Amino acid sequence: MSDILTDLTDGICTITLNRVEKKNAFTQTMYSSCAQALEEAATNAAVRVVLLQGDVGVFSAGNDIADFLANPPASTDAPVFRFLRALVAFPKPLLAAVCGPAVGIGTTLLLHCDLVYAGDNAAFSMPFVNLGLCPEAGSSLLVPQLMGMHRAAEALLMGEPFFAEAALEVGLVNRVVPPTEANGYAQAQARKLAAKPLSSLVETKRLLKGGQQAALLARIEEEAHSFARMLREPAAKEAFTAFMDKRHPDFSKL
Repeated sequence: MSDILTDLTDGICTITLNRVEKKNAFTQTMYSSCAQALEEAATNAAVRVVLLQGDVGVFSAGNDIADFLANPPASTDAPVFRFLRALVAFPKPLLAAVCGPAVGIGTTLLLHCDLVYAGDNAAFSMPFVNLGLCPEAGSSLLVPQLMGMHRAAEALLMGEPFFAEAALEVGLVNRVVPPTEANGYAQAQARKLAAKPLSSLVETKRLLKGGQQAALLARIEEEAHSFARMLREPAAKEAFTAFMDKRHPDFSKL
């Protein structure tokens, strides 16, 4: 069975992360599949809304480390950047339902969604610094806008998890519900949107974005160059070696 499932029903394209045994950790193939699904949904007149969802117990553990190390994103042509560009450019309403851990890209992709609904077991984290890396997906631009500078600094410099109620407080999510209700609630909201005039939804989203797309794409590219450089440096090598060895990294001499 595919690690990414897509379903189109009544104008709602549902994209489901379906690699639960690996905590929905993203592989390069999964990024490509998600990008393709978004690109096709953007131009398919039958699609009015897209909903991205995971499992009741986990949204995504971020990058699959083994796959990531075997296929590092060496350029902005990498599948992950195709996925990010598809997120940024997506013109129609984009919703997400999030339960359990949402790590790294599992959190930063939500910054590009229009509505986010979380189970009360959701745990968000952006541990890039802890891996010897830097923010990605435009998060260095969007997180301060969303949270304010000090909360953004705490989230990105400390890299520690914050939970559903805190995410609701800072505006990352719209509503917190029991985990077993999150996907269903998001589907119900998607149905409401699908019943509205698509032209009005698209124009309203365009205006809400405030012409930020060019600046956001530029920041994503800037982050990508830094990310690729830092991936080759000693701190990242120590972090990933420690992860594979199941030990704490030692940055004391770096």
